[in-house]
Formats: sequence, structure tokens, C-alpha cells
Amino acid sequence: MSVKVLHAGRVVRLELAEVRLPDGRVASVERIRHPGGAAVAAVDEGGRVCLLRQWRPALEAWLWELPAGTLEAGEAPLAAARRELAEEAGLEAARWEPLGEAVMAPGFCDEVIHLYLAQGLRRVPLQRDPHELMEIHWLDLEEAARQALEGGLTDAKTVAGLLRARDRLRRAGA
Repeated sequence: MSVKVLHAGRVVRLELAEVRLPDGRVASVERIRHPGGAAVAAVDEGGRVCLLRQWRPALEAWLWELPAGTLEAGEAPLAAARRELAEEAGLEAARWEPLGEAVMAPGFCDEVIHLYLAQGLRRVPLQRDPHELMEIHWLDLEEAARQALEGGLTDAKTVAGLLRARDRLRRAGA
């Protein structure tokens, strides 16, 4: 099948592709290729989770999110999660648990976000990219999960990460 690259940017590639469907038909689809990313539910000893209030130019709005970012070429998801937690939230964690994956926009994009629970936190210097505009906030994990369920938090990776982290901690008896 054929693939035509319409745009190759710093992070994503837009393609027009002919693909064979499972039933044998051929379809022409636009798709975005993305390297994937990692997001971190960093929970402190008091049961608070680190959330970032971040300006998102694509939406022209502030969004509440877990610390997260794109995988660099050849980078393992856990390494990306560690890097992003330090860069964006100024935190390192002693304990890491995978919380699975989340597919962000499967109708047109192959981006997969790897979710992690981080505990045993300690502060390190922030190293944000110059274009990032964000604030660090701490919210009780139960309250954050409630907001995620009720629609107060709308970022998909954040909703998935918060609910999975809360479930993991509840099952662990924490």
C-alpha cells in the first residue's frame, strides 16, 4: 500500500495512506504518526498528586494535566517519565509503577501514552523548555479523581492516569 508524507515536523508526521482493512477493502486515510509519550501521577506521602496548570496553544486555553511529555528518539517510556517529572515538576521519585497505556486519538493518530505512578518524591531543579508556560499545584488524589470523573479535568491522559493511580493505591491499601 502507498504512503505519502504531507508534512514532517519536529514531533509529528502527517501521512496520506492507502491501507488494507481487515475485511480486505482498501481505504485512503489521513493519519498522524507520533513517537508516543509518558505521563506521571506523582503522589506524595500525604496522598496529594502533582498537577500542572499548563497553557496549551492548540486549544488557546489553560489545561490541568499530569507531568508528561513526548518520547525522544530511542528513549524508553520510563526514562521519558523520569525526565518529564524532573523537568516540569522539579521532582524525582524513588518508586515507579507502570499504570498501562492510553491511546489518545485513534481515529487519526497513533500516539500512545505510557502512564506511571511515582512515589517517594524529592525535589530537584526545574528544567522547563522555554516555550512551556505552567504552574505546579498539589491536589488531594481523591479530589482530583472526583474531578476527573465529573468532567472538571478533561485531559485524557490525566483522567486515565489519575483514576488508575487511585485504583492502584486503593488496592495496595495506601
